[in-house]
Amino acid sequence: MNKLFIVGLGPGSPDTITVGVLEKMKRADKVFLRTEKHPIVSYLKEQEIIFETFDKIYEKSMTFEEVYENIAREIIDIARKYRNVVYAVPGHPHVAEKSVEYILNFCKDCADISVEVIPAVSFIDAIISDLKIDPIYGLKIIDALSLDTQKPDKRCHNIVVQIYDKFVASEAKLKLSEIYGDNYLVTLIKNAGINGRQVIETMPLYMIDRIDWIDYLTSLYIPPVQKIFQEKYDIYDLLEIMRILRSEKGCPWDKEQTHQSLEKYLVEESYELIDAIEKESEDKMAEELGDVLLQVVFHSQIAKERGTFNFCDVVDGICKKMIWRHPHVFGTVELKTSKAVLEKWDELKKEEKNLNSYTEVLKDVPKHMPALIRSYKVQEKAAKVGFDWERVEDAISKVYEELEELKEVYKGKDKEKIIEEVGDLIFAVVNVARFLDVEPESATHNTVEKFIKRFEYIEKTAAKNGQKLDEMTLDDMDKLWNEAKMNKFDKKNEK
Repeated sequence: MNKLFIVGLGPGSPDTITVGVLEKMKRADKVFLRTEKHPIVSYLKEQEIIFETFDKIYEKSMTFEEVYENIAREIIDIARKYRNVVYAVPGHPHVAEKSVEYILNFCKDCADISVEVIPAVSFIDAIISDLKIDPIYGLKIIDALSLDTQKPDKRCHNIVVQIYDKFVASEAKLKLSEIYGDNYLVTLIKNAGINGRQVIETMPLYMIDRIDWIDYLTSLYIPPVQKIFQEKYDIYDLLEIMRILRSEKGCPWDKEQTHQSLEKYLVEESYELIDAIEKESEDKMAEELGDVLLQVVFHSQIAKERGTFNFCDVVDGICKKMIWRHPHVFGTVELKTSKAVLEKWDELKKEEKNLNSYTEVLKDVPKHMPALIRSYKVQEKAAKVGFDWERVEDAISKVYEELEELKEVYKGKDKEKIIEEVGDLIFAVVNVARFLDVEPESATHNTVEKFIKRFEYIEKTAAKNGQKLDEMTLDDMDKLWNEAKMNKFDKKNEK
């Protein structure tokens, strides 16, 4: 059986390459280096080790992934032709070495090749030594080319490897600035572990792509964030801030709050968010979304203190729900239209909540939801089983019927009956809105806004005429109201 030895050349100093690796290279039938661009190469030549490299593959391939895969396939083909082959890579074979990962995966089913990995000092060891980092406090190693999927952890040491050039540094800077801010102090290190040749420089993050000496032996060190005042915060900072506010030394008001006392704030913040959306103010939306998120975190902290759930449980629950309710995305179900998606959503929701009757489905609509919205949803769910008018004209007739019933009782003394009939009338109007695919809550809000604009016109026009509203008759005000309607005032304001 042919043997393929995958060996590490260490970070670059002759002191870090092992005697065992040198012996393997001297006895091999063929020695291949992934690249000749490594400080140890001159030492290998001094030791009269004959080798070839795969640098030509870098020139032919379009991406680094393609480079590493092609190298892996070629070295395996070579190993099939020679009894004893050495493939040498910078540092440690199992540290930031994608070609080795490919080789090991490809060789799982190779019966004719025996693969042995011989470890070495990695450049990570060298960086830790040069920067005097103790990994016991947490260390995350990230490929600069994978920052879209591999995110740094602000609460531990981070080393971003393979900062090949200024372009890679610039791309990394943009992604990292979203997490740390532009001015966070970081350290670039080149030639780690090579005595007399190390270059170590600390600078603000925004400067890392302005450094001329960056090359393939450069890495970026990001220290842990250890202060409460930061340029950029994340969700874990918010959780910690809330923990502090609720702690013994925190804020008296925050400590007093309960789930019940916070109810009104969640409603208020939600409406402020809706207002920002309606005004198409995205800056305001970001602020109001933060206020809504604060309420989620606040409730989660209270629950954590009570031992019932925490923020992680909230996130876990919604993630599982989204995956469960989207089988057409995360499963094998095929749903081609939005209508089919909504029907499947309702079906899964009933199963999830164990709703076994249509009445239970109606009762599941929250009681504290705004009445117009709740009416709309209840009617919508009842309609799905056929309990509905056939035509909008029938729904309109029901409005007239309810109006007549209200006219019969509104002069009486039975307040409860009056309330009942007013409710029936509004419910019937909502039914007409549903038939016309009009959201009654939004429609009513629009009408309120229109009323305010027309009322403003009345007041301003009266003032121009030297009149005060409280001194005008209803007929006088009604004339101005009709004037506001007739002179297209509303349309001008809408624009």
